[in-house]
Parts: sequence; C-alpha cells; structure tokens
Amino acid sequence: MHKKERVIMLVDCQSFYASVEKAAHPQYKNKPVVVAGDPARRSGIVLAACPLAKKKGVVTAERLGEAMGKCPDLIVLKPQMQFYIDVSFQITRLLETFTDLVEPYSIDEQFLDLTNTQHLFGAPEYIAEQIQEKIMDATGVYTRIGISYCKVVAKMACDNFAKKNKKGIFGLPKKDLQAVLWPLPIHKLFLVGSRMNTHLLRLGIHTIGDLANTPLSKLREKWGVNGELLWKIAKGLDASPVTPQTHEMQKGIGHQMTLPRDYWSKTELEVILLELTELVCRRCRTKGYMGSVISVGCRGANFDRPTGFHRQKKIAAPTNVTNEVYETVRQLFYTHWDGSPIRSLGVSLTQLVSDHEFQLSWFDPFEKDRSLEKATDGLKDRYGDAIIMRAVSVAEAGQAKDRAAKIGGHYK
Repeated sequence: MHKKERVIMLVDCQSFYASVEKAAHPQYKNKPVVVAGDPARRSGIVLAACPLAKKKGVVTAERLGEAMGKCPDLIVLKPQMQFYIDVSFQITRLLETFTDLVEPYSIDEQFLDLTNTQHLFGAPEYIAEQIQEKIMDATGVYTRIGISYCKVVAKMACDNFAKKNKKGIFGLPKKDLQAVLWPLPIHKLFLVGSRMNTHLLRLGIHTIGDLANTPLSKLREKWGVNGELLWKIAKGLDASPVTPQTHEMQKGIGHQMTLPRDYWSKTELEVILLELTELVCRRCRTKGYMGSVISVGCRGANFDRPTGFHRQKKIAAPTNVTNEVYETVRQLFYTHWDGSPIRSLGVSLTQLVSDHEFQLSWFDPFEKDRSLEKATDGLKDRYGDAIIMRAVSVAEAGQAKDRAAKIGGHYK
C-alpha cells in the first residue's frame, strides 16, 4: 500500500518582536519601528526591525546608533520579553486548533504536522491561508508558511520562497525538490553559515544540488557526521517527527552566565557559582527532577585565545538541594581553576530522575532542606525572583537581582 506523503508546515512570524509592538501601538502602524536594548541611552543592538525599518537599511543585530544613523525617524522600543513569550504561546494555542502536533522551534517559528487532520480543513495552501488570517486577527502578526513533506524542507521552503513571495506561502513537494531547491546557491541550505559556505565553495560545491550529488564518503571524510547531515538536508532526507513535547524531554538542566566584567577573586566567583547553582536547582525542583551528575564550566576573559575548563562529577545520590549541589560545584571549580580571570561561568545537573522517590536517612536533612527551598520557590513564583534572595546576591558581584528583572538576558 502506498504511504501518503506527510504534510508539514513551518510557520514563521515576520519581525516578531517589532510586529507584536506595532500591533500593541497602532499609532506606529506606518512608522519604522525597531526593538532594541536601551532607547534612553541609544545603546544596545537591534533585536527586531519591522519591514519599513528594513527598507531604510536597518538590519537585525546592528548597533542601535548605526540604525538611527540610517533612519533618523526610527521609533525605538525597549524589549518586553514576557509579552513576546505570551503572544508566542497564544499562537501555539491557535495552531493547535488545526492539529495536536505543534512543535515550537523558536519563539517565532513553529512546526505543524497536518497529515492526519488535513481532511478536516482542506488543501494545504488553503489551511495556510486560514492560519495566516487567524493569527493576524488575534495578534496582529503576519506569518509566512513553508509547506512540505518533512521539517527541514518546510523550513527551507519558508526561508527561501515563502518569505519572498506576495502570499507568504510556498509549498515544496518531494517531486519538485530537484527542480526548485537544488539550483539554489549552497549558502541557502539550512545550517550552512558563512564559514561552511566558504569551505564548500573551495570544494567546488556551489549549489544545493552540487552537494546532494557529492559522494557521501567524501563529505564524511571531510566533516564526519556533520558532512553526512548536510548531505541529507540537501537531499531532503528528514524523518524526524513533529514533537509537541520536544523541549520537555530534558536530559539535563543548566545555566550559563556571561559576566559584566572580568571576575578575579574567590569571593566574587563564589557569589556567581552560588547564584547559578540556586537557579539550576530551582528549575529542577519546578520540573520535578533531581540530578546525580554535577558539571561546572568556565571561560577566560580573552575570547580570541579561549581558556577555561568543563568538568563533572557523579555524586552518591541524586539531589536538587542548592547547598548540596553547591558544595560539589565549589570543589570542582577550585580543583581546576588556575586563577586566571573569568568572564563566563556555567553550572548544570544531568542524569535526571524524578524527585518523587528518594532514599531517606536518619542523619540526612534532605527533606527538611527541600521543604524550605520549595517554600522559597513558591514565594518567587508568586511575587517574583527578587522577593527573597541570598545576602551575597546583594553584594557588588551579585547578578541575581538584575537577572530577576530579565528573561533571556533582556528586560521583561
């Protein structure tokens, strides 16, 4: 029996942060808008630019001062990360009215598998039009949609074609892959950045088709598993499912922090290590996990000549109690730190297990400590992370107070 071709979509929100802001501020509808670091100081980088700003030459990731030089009438808005996250979740809920197989790929991109629900709504392009209309009506955000038989080709259909045509929709079935995708220059292939593009051009690989027709053995010899991955993408080989819980199946929980300056002293570094440990353990408690492998990593201040280390240690019994984890974190760090200045630190817990079952000991205060920390977690959940924190975090070296006002490094 012939197996029917899957119907996969990649829904991309155009200039997401800027679009959300323009929808919330109708007075800026016909004005060039960017979302950027600190409008008051005219500093930071452009996180998102609306199409009108892009027409003036403004590009994402450039310095705000440069953007304002290109477009003096630019409207600059401070990012509101929690607002954008809420709208992203709202879009997910809207997409779930078409299928239960919705997988967020990023805050502004989501995959859908409509293979088994398409018959309820019509042809794929008609469904895409309904999705565009529904999201626009609810959020004011314009979406572009790539349609294909697998995730990676749907992504390339969106990036290379849907984003460039008037409808914002493009379908790329398997039978059209060679005629439509293969003639594109190699830098249009998903996961090919500027450095890989240079390497491929040196090998005489100029188009996606060139890569697809290159012997796999040659690519394996050159780049190992990464070469094989690119070859499969070029040939449109991707059987990965659209998985709604893809970001919930965690193998580990960690957090890394780039420091605002070089940290030299033990006192300063211990503050950051404790804050990171508390953050990781709180996330574990929230998700119902304990870990038995503790990892610590750091990077030196000279990014041109990277220094640092990453080490881990397995402990006797899994835990998510901050003080227990911190004891090992501190030991690992001092065992391997050579005294050089530090600009980046990270802590993680892996080999996760459920925290519903654990071994009790007459002399171990685990349950008492865990109950105390769950109480403080509850206060933070209800009133914000800054409602209660360790005294060391108020010191100059501490970052917890500032971080409490941010999401993903940006103010909420």
